[in-house]
Amino acid sequence: MTTQTGYAVHQITRPTGFPTAADFAHVRTPVPSPAPGTALVHNLLLSVDPYHRGLMDGGEGGFELHTPLEGRAVGRVVASRDPGLAEGDLVFHRQGWRTHALVTSGADGTRTLRNHEGVPLEAYLSILGGTGLTAYAALTRTAALRGGEDLFVSAAAGGVGTATGHIARLLGARRIIGSAGSAAKVAHLTGELGFDAAFDYHDGPVGEQLAQAAPGGIDVYVDNVGGDHLEGAIDVLREFGRIAWVGAISMYNGDRSPAAPRNLFEVVHKSLRLEGVLVRHHTNLQDELEEFLVPHLRGGRIGTDTTVVQGFEHTVDAFLGMLRGDNLGKMLVRLVG
Repeated sequence: MTTQTGYAVHQITRPTGFPTAADFAHVRTPVPSPAPGTALVHNLLLSVDPYHRGLMDGGEGGFELHTPLEGRAVGRVVASRDPGLAEGDLVFHRQGWRTHALVTSGADGTRTLRNHEGVPLEAYLSILGGTGLTAYAALTRTAALRGGEDLFVSAAAGGVGTATGHIARLLGARRIIGSAGSAAKVAHLTGELGFDAAFDYHDGPVGEQLAQAAPGGIDVYVDNVGGDHLEGAIDVLREFGRIAWVGAISMYNGDRSPAAPRNLFEVVHKSLRLEGVLVRHHTNLQDELEEFLVPHLRGGRIGTDTTVVQGFEHTVDAFLGMLRGDNLGKMLVRLVG
């Protein structure tokens, strides 16, 4: 009997600053057979995410070297000895960055995907996946956005940023303002995604550009960047404003300054609320998210907002491109063959 071959991405060194392709290796591996209580999944789509960069530094909870990297993925069950998973099922799991994975229903977030007719597969790793769930939790739970309020979101052309814009509009936000890293992305936000205003953070101090875009202030800030974006938002937030801090892209590649915004005491002065958002604390909202968004996906009011790279062999390229900001929306890898 011929042993089937699969592939996995291993991290082989710790990056210094911005990662390079030399920090990774594509490794051939035999496709495993499922043991009792497990199922073999052939992956179809992989997610590459900003949080991966922090885990690559090692330490507690970080990635181990010379092992397949973790990541969100969608795949199809091809063999099963798990009574909760049948051959042919589409599943979400976190054993990504490899062509095949052994999973167990209910373990590490593994679940069978609900069959929403007319919803593309990409949605389950973007607007209906961890990306959309992060945005939904940030807006409905952490920041408690109310209809008629004004919102600012940084890295607005990325995965969480685009999802935040869509969901905020559906929740009744009055004005939605975004920052992005290029003129093309700014045009995409205002011309395609319906943002009321947007700016390129390279064009001048973030605080000044935000104040011009929101002369009357903002009520909520969803922060994907940190640094000068957080400082600028604190200045522009109205009294009793809320900050949902999702990520800090500006600090992921070794630049850990500023440790705190220079105007942090304004959080006290304005009675602001700043709270971090970790999606793993909000997995109970998955069904609520889908019930809220699926009708809008089917009706075409919102899209999946994804950049899809073809071929498992380009997984590292997709990850590095995402860190450079090459993507519009969520960056995904589609496995072919």
